[in-house]
Amino acid sequence: MNDTHNKEKLIKKAKSRVLVALIASVTLGLAPFVPEPHLFGKWRWLLGGAEGMQAMDWFDLALHTSPWIYLILSIIRLLQLRGKVF
Repeated sequence: MNDTHNKEKLIKKAKSRVLVALIASVTLGLAPFVPEPHLFGKWRWLLGGAEGMQAMDWFDLALHTSPWIYLILSIIRLLQLRGKVF
């Protein structure tokens, strides 16, 4: 009984982390939204050869990408707790 209760608490905490990561990804990860999400422009620049990218651009890319990485890791952890992956 105690193991089941602990697992349920871990799953609830993991769901909460996924929600926070989702909010961070949509807000911080995509800001500014107009004329296109900043992250898309940075990745397009990187995939186009990253010509002219300076240190600030690399930091900006890391800053806008990190919420998405956290979201992916949070989802993987939730699926692991549910026994559906790995």
